[in-house]
Amino acid sequence: MKVTASAPGKLMLYGEHAVVYGSPCIVTAVDQRVRVTVEPNGEGEIHVCSPNVGLDEYHKKISKLGKDDLPKSMAFVEMLVKRVYEKFGLKTGIRISTESDFSTQFGFGSSAAVVAALAKALDLYFDLKMTQKDIFQIAYQAVLDVQGVGSGFDVAASVYGGTIYYVTPGDIIESVWEGNLPMVVGYTGVKADTPTLIRQVAELKRNEGWVESVFADIINLVNKAKTLFEKKDFVQLGKLMNKNQKLLATLNVSSVELDKMIKGAKDAKAYGAKLSGAGGGDCMIALTDKKYSKEVMEGIVSAGGIWMNVKTGAEGVRLEK
Repeated sequence: MKVTASAPGKLMLYGEHAVVYGSPCIVTAVDQRVRVTVEPNGEGEIHVCSPNVGLDEYHKKISKLGKDDLPKSMAFVEMLVKRVYEKFGLKTGIRISTESDFSTQFGFGSSAAVVAALAKALDLYFDLKMTQKDIFQIAYQAVLDVQGVGSGFDVAASVYGGTIYYVTPGDIIESVWEGNLPMVVGYTGVKADTPTLIRQVAELKRNEGWVESVFADIINLVNKAKTLFEKKDFVQLGKLMNKNQKLLATLNVSSVELDKMIKGAKDAKAYGAKLSGAGGGDCMIALTDKKYSKEVMEGIVSAGGIWMNVKTGAEGVRLEK
């Protein structure tokens, strides 16, 4: 028996950084996917092959899962397997292989997509009958095992797909839009250091009282965006992106590259544009009328960015035939 499941990456639309402290956000799944295959292995071990992260072969006895040194590239996979095996009393050796549509450099949330796809593959392989919520919770817990902290919005996007309104730790996961968004995505060419940026904002929050008012403004903005999705008002959603970007800039998480690309998109008639994710690099997004999509793309490229050919609102975790 051999089972393959896949899960999408994600892009944050509204609510960066405030989400770390329990505030709501809006996130969309993208059509770049991670696929995970589970098949038999009679040696009482897990064997993992993940060439996309430079790991051709990794072995671990089931009794040793989560113990000894964990290679960084294997930590999420190993902790997810440990969680599932302990929860369901599993002992069977398996072989896991992964492949990805996207490079880990793009900040699409590859770790979340891997744990979501692996949880689904194990569910199907062992016929565990986990619900979507079960898969989210066990995948999120594996991320917390590795990172210690995490809001879980990226795991929710990978499990549920679409475009969702999310409140940590999965208290609210609500669809706000079905299908692709009229959006253009650009990549700076710079890999963002997410943990450092989160620590930088945490330090600012500890020392500067005004940061709380910025977070309060972001919360209000996210809740307004939720209502505007219901009204299909992309012009106003674009304006909210601009506001969100200004608030993030006050937290010092934007960059010269992002600022240039955002300006290029807005000069090319985008409704609005902002960074997506922790900042410092990675991706930016722009909402636009579809008839101006090509101009917005060219504006981003002219500003030194790389156009990303991605669709949003992708399907969540699923079995691959």
